[in-house]
Amino acid sequence: MHIRLRIPMFLGGLFFLLLMACAVVRAQAPEQERQVKAAYLYKFAGFVDWPDGSFERPDSPLLIGVAGDTALAEQLELSVAGHSVNGRVVQVKKVRRGEPLAGLHVLYLGGLDKALAQEMLVASRGLALLTVSDSDEVHAMGSMINFVMARDRMRFDVALKPVAQAHIRISARMLLAAYRVQTEGA
Repeated sequence: MHIRLRIPMFLGGLFFLLLMACAVVRAQAPEQERQVKAAYLYKFAGFVDWPDGSFERPDSPLLIGVAGDTALAEQLELSVAGHSVNGRVVQVKKVRRGEPLAGLHVLYLGGLDKALAQEMLVASRGLALLTVSDSDEVHAMGSMINFVMARDRMRFDVALKPVAQAHIRISARMLLAAYRVQTEGA
């Protein structure tokens, strides 16, 4: 009988600690999500081949634009500071409505209303620009990569048709790491 009382109390205490740990993880989730997205945006650039003429000069930086998510832009700036991709310094630019997208190599579209996201996707057409979103709706409008949550992990989908239209190539290694690869549509 004495053992029975200890086991439920032990399990109750363990359950309480587990609840507290879950609350802490949930409270930190937005910051952790930003860190993961920033890491992905930086890593994506290393798995993309841009066509000739995508960089003004041999020493031009690789430019990642972020629209609609200032906090992610700031996290990305911290993450890429002092780093390079394929010998190119990585820089981050906060992109606002109406600004030209020429010169960017990666564009993240996050937290934008549907009209602005569509406007930026239309403006990106014809450019060798990898577009990344975190909304199924924006992905359906033509973004190339979309962040998704799968089994409590940040993953990404890839749509190959807009990639081909932009005349860029994504490494087979990156496609193997994708959660889903869409070969038709968008």
